[in-house]
Amino acid sequence: MQITFTEQAVEQIKKHQMKGQEKLKLVFDSEGCGCAVSGVPTLWIMQQAGERDLHAEGTPYEVLYEKKHEVYFEDRMTLDYRENGGYVLKSSGQIYNANMRLIDKRAQQ
Repeated sequence: MQITFTEQAVEQIKKHQMKGQEKLKLVFDSEGCGCAVSGVPTLWIMQQAGERDLHAEGTPYEVLYEKKHEVYFEDRMTLDYRENGGYVLKSSGQIYNANMRLIDKRAQQ
């Protein structure tokens, strides 16, 4: 999996004061959706990678993901940011989430 970040997305992520050791993680968040296949792509800021996390190539950020979520995404995607709309995860074939959230999970680890 490879994720390219637009300049707008990079500028917004920088506002979250990541100092280098933190990681971004792409998840297919199904909590509260009622079913494991009904979920929403979401980005988390993690303090560190988990032992089961896989690494996607990212420009300029490396992105973690879980093997079980790999089926929901394409091999090449782009993360963009729109003012008043949030992050947008998309590929050449579809938009995964036009209003994706970036959730800071560092304090929860």
